[in-house]
Amino acid sequence: MSEKLVSLFTAALGGKLGNEVICFIISLFPILELRGGLLAASPAFLNVPMMKALPWCIVGNLLPIPFVLLLIEKILQLMERWELTRGFAMWLKKRAEKNKAQIERYGFWGLVLFVGIPLPGTGAWTGSLVAALLHMPFRKSMLACIIGVLMAAVIMCFISYGILGIFA
Repeated sequence: MSEKLVSLFTAALGGKLGNEVICFIISLFPILELRGGLLAASPAFLNVPMMKALPWCIVGNLLPIPFVLLLIEKILQLMERWELTRGFAMWLKKRAEKNKAQIERYGFWGLVLFVGIPLPGTGAWTGSLVAALLHMPFRKSMLACIIGVLMAAVIMCFISYGILGIFA
């Protein structure tokens, strides 16, 4: 699914924006995040050199996280008031609840691993959502997300530029 979304973004934005900016924009979005940004930057798509793409993708993935940590509970409360958005708010809460036990059990390092290991349903967006709903301290949550995103960056560079780079 990520590859299809990356293809859609690169096709829609290609030629209109610089390749690094496209990687940054992709990294801002939940689901895609840094993983999608580095995939887009890889030789298989936009062929942005790794050392150019890396800072754009890291910053793009981290930029929304303080806002999620600080505001998501209030936003979810507002969304639950309106019938139109209530279902989505409940879905987000269920998704966070599903991952809550892992993070709660291991605390800081659980959040680092949850954000850092690039698997479907994990990442900085979901990790910060769970951290906020667990009322983890802001600084601790933010630091865990930063470490996790850096960990994901190393893993995804190997995948995007190593494994996928061979087939490009």
